[in-house]
Amino acid sequence: MDFKFTEEQERFRQEVRNFLEEELKQGSFQPSCDAWIQGYSPEFTKKVAHRGWIGLTWPKAYGGQGRSNIDRLILTEEMLRCGAPAACHWFADRQIGRSIIAFGTEEQKQELLPRILRGEAYVGLGMSEPEAGSDLASLQTRATADGDDYIIDGQKMWTSCARFMTDIYLVARTDPAAPKQRGISEFVIRANLPGITITPTIDITGSEAWAEVFFDGVRVSKNYLVGEKNRGFYQILNQLDYERAGLERLMGNYPLFDAIVQFARETKRNGRPLAEDTLVRHKLAQLQIEFEVGRLLIYRVVLVMDEGRAPNWEAAMAKVYSTAFEQHLANMAIEILGLYGQLVAGSKWVPVAGMASHSYLASKGYSLQAGTSEILRNIVALRGLGLPES
Repeated sequence: MDFKFTEEQERFRQEVRNFLEEELKQGSFQPSCDAWIQGYSPEFTKKVAHRGWIGLTWPKAYGGQGRSNIDRLILTEEMLRCGAPAACHWFADRQIGRSIIAFGTEEQKQELLPRILRGEAYVGLGMSEPEAGSDLASLQTRATADGDDYIIDGQKMWTSCARFMTDIYLVARTDPAAPKQRGISEFVIRANLPGITITPTIDITGSEAWAEVFFDGVRVSKNYLVGEKNRGFYQILNQLDYERAGLERLMGNYPLFDAIVQFARETKRNGRPLAEDTLVRHKLAQLQIEFEVGRLLIYRVVLVMDEGRAPNWEAAMAKVYSTAFEQHLANMAIEILGLYGQLVAGSKWVPVAGMASHSYLASKGYSLQAGTSEILRNIVALRGLGLPES
């Protein structure tokens, strides 16, 4: 089996690397962990948009380049490798734009897609609720029909990009009497509408990348309904595959991995570089092996996508494996750095810019975000292996 990329793909990878290296030289950003969800830089997003790298796989009829998912994965891999601040456009590009293309009206496509492509629409994800996390079908936020409008009432938790979003992707119940998976609909609305209150949620790392969003009698036109009314849950399953299969689940902390390897090469203990210590070498080698396996799992998912098939169980398997790797990386980093690894960014003696402590604290939630590992293993069992439900 030949795992080589085409010459065109290699040229594209080098083009992306050259761009990122130049941005680093100019000091426009510093590599950081979880930059794909916490690194908000409208200026960087505009530069990416100017190069046509947002909507890379979208049809040319809607302003995209019609390129393969492998091409997009190459772009994503290089962005994550250097911890680029891509959070402003990440969700819109990764899944919301694709959802609009697949299910949206022509009016929605003409209104939202160009703003995403220009790097002007920052779309937050309004899915989880206080009583509906992993079981999204249990959500209680309601969108009640009122003439040509819907009135939205409810609350969302862990809304990604909420503090900076211009638009919000919203899942709400449009038929309370229907079975819980059949009465849900999707909307994409402006985030500054009357009745919307956004309260930042500061997590254990100090990040404000998430928020609680409250909807109190928010009136929106029925034109903002995406796809078929009451069929939203089934539409969501399509985009969740994109969310779970992304390289960000494997490489969100790659800058830490890179920094730890460099630290081991440059730091001496008892007169010898750490990289010559057998235990340290074994730890780093094990991480590299695990990383390469995860990378192949995700490339497999993307190849399935390019075949035109939804990578349901493949995406679930890749996500379970990748988040386990990220947690292992965080633990290994703390072991190698010792007590210094617990210092946060800005501390006097902090190594690797404080990325180790950030990664360790954040990693506890990786196996919960975008579907818990337990639920994803059930998807692999049922849909991948064909095992019975009980």
